Amino acid sequence: MSGLAEPAFLRRLVGDLRQIASVRRILLADAGADNEALAFSTGGGLDFWVTAGRMLDVATLSWRGVQIGWQSPAGLCPRALRCSDADRDRLFNRGFGGFLNTCGFDHIRQPAGGRPLHGSAPFTPARLISFGENWDAEDPVLYCEGEAVIWAYGAGGHRLRRRIEAPIGGATLRIRDTVEVIGPEPAPVMALYHFNIGYPAIRAGTEVILGGRPVAGPLAPPEEEAAPSSIYPVSSASASCRVGPAGSDGPAIEIHWRADTLPWLQLWRDLRPGSGVLSVEPCSLGRLPDGANAPSAPLDPGEMTHFAIDVALRGETNADALSPQKAGRPSKTG
Repeated sequence: MSGLAEPAFLRRLVGDLRQIASVRRILLADAGADNEALAFSTGGGLDFWVTAGRMLDVATLSWRGVQIGWQSPAGLCPRALRCSDADRDRLFNRGFGGFLNTCGFDHIRQPAGGRPLHGSAPFTPARLISFGENWDAEDPVLYCEGEAVIWAYGAGGHRLRRRIEAPIGGATLRIRDTVEVIGPEPAPVMALYHFNIGYPAIRAGTEVILGGRPVAGPLAPPEEEAAPSSIYPVSSASASCRVGPAGSDGPAIEIHWRADTLPWLQLWRDLRPGSGVLSVEPCSLGRLPDGANAPSAPLDPGEMTHFAIDVALRGETNADALSPQKAGRPSKTG
């Protein structure tokens, strides 16, 4: 356990180990009414919420007390409040927000062939199976498990089984997904993990580094217009993307993933005033010149694809990180 004493020692000092690190089940009662969440606190400076009503995605993510996951003005409203026939193709744009939105599995990218933007999966309610703290493991962890079924009669579908772990005392969360083809017909499994990062991780001087190679930045927000998305192949067995300042001054996020099933990285950002989001998107298939999905081979019913992603937080955060100078804007005087 990074920075924490052994559980046997800690049990002598506290009445409940959840004082040190915990997963607590909460109900959001604001704009996210009826939206249940699991509040993770690792005891190592990493805190985040996992929302059962939104695919077991990661809604908020704070590092040493500073929120880093980008938040939408619309909040975390349930799927039912956002769905209508009139805007089905662009449902994702209305619900998009939080640190992670899982996209797929019948489609990713722009609407096509009757499939909505980023597919049918985003914001699907999940069934929570288990959650809690495992202090007796060789490496004690916080965890949750659940599943979500994306299905329509006549169209088949997919079943997602997800486990999220966070080492107690650490600064890492691990996402392990299995996606199964269900229904009578073969179907592809397409996936795009839409990680949304905001200020102060995105500020003056922030760079995006893929496998040691700069692919965006240094950034200078705010920008006058949204940047077009870009896509990069990953040639190694595992991929690594770092988002943060060139030096050690400020928070940084590292995203590591299995590249055999997610061999591409897509980037998109809108740093205009009032937006301020950069999206890091490991994905399962490439993009054609017209922006459409590259071909994806179908799997037989019952076949599965496995995805593995780790997110690690680095660097210092403090009040200085929120100062005008750190944000790239001179302070007012007089």
